[in-house]
Amino acid sequence: MMILALGITLNTKTALGVSPLISMPFSVSEITSLNFAALAFVMYALFTCIEIFLEGDRRKKSEWLQIPYSLLFSLLLQLFSSAYDAAGIELKGFLPRFILLLVAVALTGIGVSMSVSMNLIPNPADGLAREVGIKLRHGLGLGKNAIDVTSVAITCAIGLLTLHRIVGVGIGTVVAMIGVGRSIAAFNHFALKPMRRAAGLENNLNS
Repeated sequence: MMILALGITLNTKTALGVSPLISMPFSVSEITSLNFAALAFVMYALFTCIEIFLEGDRRKKSEWLQIPYSLLFSLLLQLFSSAYDAAGIELKGFLPRFILLLVAVALTGIGVSMSVSMNLIPNPADGLAREVGIKLRHGLGLGKNAIDVTSVAITCAIGLLTLHRIVGVGIGTVVAMIGVGRSIAAFNHFALKPMRRAAGLENNLNS
């Protein structure tokens, strides 16, 4: 969770556009000056409610734990954002910001891989993507694509309706859409088996 939160936080500091899933709370935060971490918590809690509603009779009580998970995650976002701002880091020029973006994307992918592979509480966005994929009669991949596209479309609409310009979507959004998946695949290739073996899950690699 800490690696994932750090990756997302650094993504927001590049000013190149954020990843699709956090583009909605980020754009609202930029427009209204409301706290980004608090808005992220609201979004994740909403994702959890939608997921549980879509599951119907298949829902499990344990899935409500995604809401306290979201609260803890939002606190980590606030912690890392405050630490970054307190450090007085100021990146000038495209190249330093793009390098930071690549680091952020890599950390996000690693964080997603580690959290999903432990079979504990799913990230609300991943849980919703899985359920959307089921409803569309496809897998997690299509569900994530559907949520990404919907998130970017809503973010663009929010910006255009309020400021008459797009906020939070840019080259960084495209890089995140492509790069996070590649980062997950690369990390899984080199670290998935030893990581799960260390966690005592070596006999359940396909779960």
